[in-house]
Order: sequence, then C-alpha cells, then structure tokens
Amino acid sequence: MILCLGALLGFISVAFGAYAEHALRETITEEHFRFLMTAVRYNQVHAVAVIALGLVELANVQPTRFALARWSGMLFILGTVLFSFSIYASVTFKLPALVNITPVGGVTIMGGWLMLALFGYRTMSTKHVH
Repeated sequence: MILCLGALLGFISVAFGAYAEHALRETITEEHFRFLMTAVRYNQVHAVAVIALGLVELANVQPTRFALARWSGMLFILGTVLFSFSIYASVTFKLPALVNITPVGGVTIMGGWLMLALFGYRTMSTKHVH
C-alpha cells in the first residue's frame, strides 16, 4: 500500500508541476509560483522517500522491525498532503487561509524523518547485536 501511495504522490507532483508551469504561471504572481514550485519539490522528494519505504516493505523486512518505517511512510504521506496540497489549493483557488495548514505538514514531515532515523538506528543496532 505504501508503494502505491508513493507512486500516486509522484504522479500528482508531476501533474501539478506541469499544470503550474503551463496553466498557472502567467496568471499568478512570481511569489505564488515560487510557493507552488516549493510544494512540488517537497511532493517529489517525499514521493521518492515513500516509494523507497514501500520497496523496503516488499523486501520482507520483519513486520515488527518495519513498523517504524511504516509510520515514517505514513507521516511522509500525511505531511506531504498537508504541506504541498495546502499550497496547491491555496494558490489555485485563491484561498490564502489554507497556507495556515502548511506548517503542520512540515512538522509532520519532520516527524517522518525522525521516525525513519529511529528505524535505521534500531535496524543497525539489531544487526550488530547478533
């Protein structure tokens, strides 16, 4: 499931990046365009991270060990939706209040990175013990 969601995030990042470049660029301010490109970049980076976690899941990592990685992936997915999609909707539909959600997404993404670091640490610690 994580792999599928990562692929969807990747698709959306490319589709919205193209839409922003070809349909919105001439109708929005340069500042708003920069906001959109930041959202697209975050969307793309975290799509790749989620896809990598989905591939790790397919590699048959022990379920108890993979739980932290799964949480990391879910936080990346939720954080990306909150961060990038709030910017997409804010600029596209001219709803500036939606960017108030963006920092929540950023903090959620940071939680995902910390969870991934913990997964890596625990995985390495377990390998060195045996």
